[in-house]
Amino acid sequence: MCVALPGKVIKMEGTKATVDFSGNIVTAEAGLVDVKVGDRVLVHAGCIIQTMDDSMADELEEMFKEIEDIGVGG
Repeated sequence: MCVALPGKVIKMEGTKATVDFSGNIVTAEAGLVDVKVGDRVLVHAGCIIQTMDDSMADELEEMFKEIEDIGVGG
């Protein structure tokens, strides 16, 4: 199963975006969605598939942290 993860665009070069996932920096293809530096985005399979507001991104990040904590503790 693949999951789209939320991150923050920190740099743009053409259609390539540098995205920060809580300190993990990756390059993602941004050609599918109009994005700019500072946008919160969902990335799936190396492509940005959606922009989102901060509250939605924060909620998703918290949910993934809770799931991770359950997996580590269980």
